[in-house]
Amino acid sequence: MQTKVTREQALSLLKKYNQEPFHIRHALTVEGVMRWYAKDQGFAEETDFWGLAGLLHDVDFEKYPEEHCKKAPELLAEIGAEPELVHAVVSHGYGLVSDVCPEHQMEKILFASDELTGLIWAAAKMRPSKSVMDMEVSSLKKKFKDKRFAAGCSRDVIVQGAEMLGWELPVLFEKTIEAMRSCEAEINEECAE
Repeated sequence: MQTKVTREQALSLLKKYNQEPFHIRHALTVEGVMRWYAKDQGFAEETDFWGLAGLLHDVDFEKYPEEHCKKAPELLAEIGAEPELVHAVVSHGYGLVSDVCPEHQMEKILFASDELTGLIWAAAKMRPSKSVMDMEVSSLKKKFKDKRFAAGCSRDVIVQGAEMLGWELPVLFEKTIEAMRSCEAEINEECAE
């Protein structure tokens, strides 16, 4: 899937509706993770499309939390987003705020990794390094089991996402940590500007 939406358009739209540094960092993280997964899953020619879906997945969340995934199509229309991109963005809220089911491999990965990136980032901030570079799957498993840790990150969604993909949880954990390592330095740089 090629996209006619540029990253500049997507980033501009994201920043129009999101000012919280936390939300911008999350969007950039999910973008980087999705770009890594596109290559990992054999969809290298769709890397930009996967990245845009990650970047824009929460475009409506900060300003319209009560209409999350419902307001997104209207906002995405401002940049002429393709129906496939709109579907991907809306499907990441499946079962929570949307009844649009993730169908494509990319949509399933977005669904599975969105909450997980939040959990990994929260765990990374607790480390002396404040980084995912030295994070191990074993320490993430402990944080995952502790329901009080990063309580806002839904373990049920992460489990459901892994099941959707037909992956064991440790595989999802390992791949997503690796994906976050691939983009951490770039995101730190972009967030420092």
